[in-house]
Amino acid sequence: MDKYLASAVRYDCGMQFERCGRSGVLLPKVSLGFWHNFGSVDPYERSREITRFALDHGVVHWDLANNYGPRYGSAEETMGRLMDDDFRPYRDELFIASKAGYDMWPGPYGNWGSRKYLMASLDQSLCRMHLDYVDLFYSHRYDPETPLEETLQALVDIVRSGKALYVGISRWPLEATRFAYDYLKQRDVPLLIYQGRLNMLDREPQDEGILDFCAEKGVGFISFSPLAQGLLTDRYLNGIPEESRMAKGKFLKEEMLTPELLAQLRQWNDEAAAQGRTLAERALRWILEQRGVTSVLVGASSTRQLERNLNALK
Repeated sequence: MDKYLASAVRYDCGMQFERCGRSGVLLPKVSLGFWHNFGSVDPYERSREITRFALDHGVVHWDLANNYGPRYGSAEETMGRLMDDDFRPYRDELFIASKAGYDMWPGPYGNWGSRKYLMASLDQSLCRMHLDYVDLFYSHRYDPETPLEETLQALVDIVRSGKALYVGISRWPLEATRFAYDYLKQRDVPLLIYQGRLNMLDREPQDEGILDFCAEKGVGFISFSPLAQGLLTDRYLNGIPEESRMAKGKFLKEEMLTPELLAQLRQWNDEAAAQGRTLAERALRWILEQRGVTSVLVGASSTRQLERNLNALK
């Protein structure tokens, strides 16, 4: 197996870093998400190529969750192999996040926001990733049944145990986010970041006031699905390619591509081309220009795709 040596110019090739709220953390404006393309069904060597390319270009924030795969847990297992094979010498340069909140294992303790689930899940995640700690641990979704105090105190105790350096929340409603901010601040474990779906087609965090709240309180914000599962690229402008996410129909349904949406996408594509950009580059730039945004999470099925996404920073 070839030995990986990170590029000597990995911080001199155009990556821009943004302070995460009012913390000491600087995140790359483009971060790498492991939601797709890193599971047990994906070629390991391709995962190595993408993550090597990422570090070599300053993409040092990698975002995972317990149930990313498919199979559940397999993206974190891939991360463990990557650490052992390539990235152990660079652990302190990487900012690694994981989450718990969605369905992970059978029974009442493998889902939602209980203290038992969050703590057990993080222990499993650390085992799979071959790590002693994560840099960031999220409550992956708001749990309307578990008392917020229980979920948040688990996050506090996770930080105090040394198993995570920072904590965040993902897709919590505004009022619950206000409560979380106050609860964590009072216990000297500040809310580092909020992760939400924000893109040109889905502006809910703006409409709900999440972005304004984060900007006012000094909480970071990171956008997932910035390209709306590929809709905000040129991939579907002239039909639905075989082997595309829409053709598979799991997360992206064919009926979403209405004639009205297709017309809007083509208009945005023409406007981007007039600026010398691709539609994807324009979509990523749009997010990064919004008040309160720290970073965008991009997926990548190849180094070429990641490279194209990084062009948005130019």
